[in-house]
Amino acid sequence: MTVADERLARTGAARRLLVRPELGAVVGAVAVFAFFASQSATFRSIEGVANWLDPASTLGIMAVAIALLMIGGEFDLSAGVLTGTTGLIMVILATRYGLSVWTAMLVSLAAALLVGFLNGLIVVRTGLPSFIVTLGTFLMLQGVNLGVTKALTGTVQVGGLRGAEGYEGARALLAGTVQVGGTDFRVAVLWWLGVTALATWVLMRTRAGNRIFAVGGDAGAARAAGVPAERTKIALFMTTAVAAWLVGSILALRFTSVQANSGIGQEFVYIIAAVIGGCLLTGGYGSAIGAAIGAVIFGMADKGIVFAGWDADWFTFFLGAMLLLATLANRLVRRYAEEVRR
Repeated sequence: MTVADERLARTGAARRLLVRPELGAVVGAVAVFAFFASQSATFRSIEGVANWLDPASTLGIMAVAIALLMIGGEFDLSAGVLTGTTGLIMVILATRYGLSVWTAMLVSLAAALLVGFLNGLIVVRTGLPSFIVTLGTFLMLQGVNLGVTKALTGTVQVGGLRGAEGYEGARALLAGTVQVGGTDFRVAVLWWLGVTALATWVLMRTRAGNRIFAVGGDAGAARAAGVPAERTKIALFMTTAVAAWLVGSILALRFTSVQANSGIGQEFVYIIAAVIGGCLLTGGYGSAIGAAIGAVIFGMADKGIVFAGWDADWFTFFLGAMLLLATLANRLVRRYAEEVRR
């Protein structure tokens, strides 16, 4: 008997493990950790773990949101620059117009949701590829960020957030630290774990998760089955926008200033992390946990290269190599999963 959803197929424990989309990422993470741990004692220490979990956390929040969108069959190339846009809105409103940090954050959240809604609406109403639509949004936001920042400050940076009302409380919530074993870990790590857990629950335990897989696998068939495909896709774009707002707020509160070019180029890193985590470029397959593990791999490589004393330029080589290997591994896993279903 053919099972409509491969997650419900009755297979053995070993086969269920082998067809998990995040399997390749787990193997890769273990290999990367073992390699850099053998190169540097600092890397494998508790301080080292805190060090490489820091970049992994903000990257992971975005990678998980992008993974949901990719499972739904779409891309968002504006996600990186949107983190900068939301941070700029918050800092400008708090430092130039006297709003409290909390109010400024709410306004920047509303702006992010509007961008996500418009991205999704244009994609579903016009039928244009999301790659093109969000590339256009990326370019427009980049221009707005630079133009507005220069007009207000005469430079490409807005600062002074530390003196704004509500800064200390917002910083403690989003950009502070917590002690574990006498070592400071960024609060962003907890936000990252929470986002990953929530996304995993939605994908695997809710009707919304079924809809995401359905529209990513075959949007036409999903519509025929009564799935609100357009509404689901718009919601996914808005989810990505909320993640961009969260990351933009975390970074702005941490550094108390924002550069007009913040986030540019990061959109590709988010997609690569999701692909390493098991997401297919064609949609309908992947996991939030896998994307989070993909972010861990990037965090380990980013700091591990430094701890090992290598030239930091090798990091970009690592990105390309991991992308190719992950794509090949995902293709093999997907092919095996389809054979199991038969």
